[in-house]
Amino acid sequence: MRLGVYTDYPYHVRDGEPYGERAFVVFIARLAPRFARLAVFGRLDPATSPRARYRLGSEVDFVPLPYYRTLGRPRDALRSLGTAMRRFWNGIADLDCVWLLGPNPFAVVFALLAIARRKRIVLGVRQDYPTYVRARYPKRPGIRAMAAVIDLSFRALARIYPVVVVGPELATTYSRSPALLEIAVSLVEADEIVSPDAASERSWEGERRVLSVGRLEEEKNPLLLARALRVLAADGARWKLTVCGEGPMEEPLEAELERLGVAGQADLRGYVAQGEGLARAYRDSHAFLHVSWTEGLPQVLLEAFAAGLPTVATDVGGIRAAVGDAVLLIPPGDPDAAAAALNEIASDPELRARLVDAGHEYVSARTLPREAMRVADFILEVAGGEPEPAAAPASG
Repeated sequence: MRLGVYTDYPYHVRDGEPYGERAFVVFIARLAPRFARLAVFGRLDPATSPRARYRLGSEVDFVPLPYYRTLGRPRDALRSLGTAMRRFWNGIADLDCVWLLGPNPFAVVFALLAIARRKRIVLGVRQDYPTYVRARYPKRPGIRAMAAVIDLSFRALARIYPVVVVGPELATTYSRSPALLEIAVSLVEADEIVSPDAASERSWEGERRVLSVGRLEEEKNPLLLARALRVLAADGARWKLTVCGEGPMEEPLEAELERLGVAGQADLRGYVAQGEGLARAYRDSHAFLHVSWTEGLPQVLLEAFAAGLPTVATDVGGIRAAVGDAVLLIPPGDPDAAAAALNEIASDPELRARLVDAGHEYVSARTLPREAMRVADFILEVAGGEPEPAAAPASG
């Protein structure tokens, strides 16, 4: 089977090869060995960018779509639509199936084009789109109304076509699809998983380090990190915060840390690449804190589990249903609850062990090779294709 994949991601060409800005590109590229051809459609940014860090690889064909910076500027996106439609129409000519990740206005349009071309379709959903848009554009009612319409359109398509969803909450939302696969987006290799015994060797005497990893954007609520650190400092707790991530909220987070008087207890590292640098940040930490307003099932939780970190996370999206036993859940937007949960972890070895054991069990069953294989097998099954010969993943 020849498969096309669309996500609303920007790409950049470096040394003649396409690189994506989001780590999910790594997951997409891992599908390539199971298909006769894998073509990825995405916005090609003509400017060079240090944010383009994830290589698609030589096994993947890249089909460039016209660039627009953000759907938050609908007129800019609309101006690119005609060219995008032509390139998508031509790009799927020799494909058998397309995996369209949304909800997204372009994904809806591309689904209609695929229907017209009589191509098989599988949909993909990673998060609650209206909730995401409300968090990102709280003062843009027009944008939020558009998101609601797009979400309804995507749900209507999912009544007809198979869908891959991230996390149990979205699985419930899309339960009326004719075929549904619930996954976790994992970038974890099996040999990267720390055993619970090794995790238990961390010393909790002296300074305690809490780690947060992710994009610094409105819906991720990064200012709560500073406020939770302030509560910890006021209690006399010996915590230091490490933040790995970049985005438009980076400067506001720095300012909030300064305003609250805790900048000296925080280390903002900016973007840290997947690999040894990020792995070291996990290994050097005692606990993980995730504070988003909205999520499907964040891949960073699986990375924290793989590192053997007891984890605190906001009770949003599919987190409770998917990994509730492996995290301490807190209400979104509550710095006191975040601080209290971290202190509870620090003071209770049995709680730490329980969280680490549950996280280890969860991530061990959901490595990158296994989850990518599940997606590929699902697409091949529901789209009626024959799989390319592939050995069982040695690392998963």
